Amino acid sequence: MSPTPIPVGPYLFTVRDARRTLSNASTIIRGMAGDRDPNPIAHLSELIDELVSDVDVDGLPTDRLADLLARVWGVLAAAPATLRAGGHVPATRRGVVAHLHRGSGGVPKLPITEAYVDWKGVEGDVQRTREHHGRPFQALCLWSEEVIDRLRAEGHPIFPGAAGENVTIAGLPWDEIVPGTRLRIGEALCEVWAYAVPCRQNSQWMHDGDFGRLHHRNGPGISRVYATVTERGEVRVGDAVILEP
Repeated sequence: MSPTPIPVGPYLFTVRDARRTLSNASTIIRGMAGDRDPNPIAHLSELIDELVSDVDVDGLPTDRLADLLARVWGVLAAAPATLRAGGHVPATRRGVVAHLHRGSGGVPKLPITEAYVDWKGVEGDVQRTREHHGRPFQALCLWSEEVIDRLRAEGHPIFPGAAGENVTIAGLPWDEIVPGTRLRIGEALCEVWAYAVPCRQNSQWMHDGDFGRLHHRNGPGISRVYATVTERGEVRVGDAVILEP
């Protein structure tokens, strides 16, 4: 019998997801800050460090794990709103849902024309490997049609859905879609919380096998991003995508 999920607001965490979210919390908050100087969410980053420093996350009993997760998640969730309130996100931009994808595990994900997006992401989507995927802050994986087109022009045999993204977006300057930004995608609303680190499965889409080419450290506007769903709703190919400051 599977352990009872840990609820935090509308989100449900497995015990493993809770532990890994706590282990990654400092990295997530620093990723949202990016290279902004001065750092407008430094106080939140310090609070995260205070909460998780010197904590044996893997050894915490479930009741204490749930309490700490709720506190840490609350701080993480405050970061995008703080960035928006301070004017630290781009101005309004409009794009479009070019492609939608869902899969039963692994890549590529298969094309669909519409989907219901709930707190866990695209309904019916499955991650084969949960070690690094599937937590609530990774509910949606988003990428840019223009970035894919650029990679194809460089000779890489990549295509929408190949790298595991759920939503391929056209018309947005992808270097502005950074952690902390908010996107209205069809009826759903989400916040970008982290860059998606590429894995070996994506080597097949690079002509030289160098899947690290997709890492955000290799240049702004190349990486897929992970987003937390803050409002559920239907999404269809052709729907507007609005960057909301």
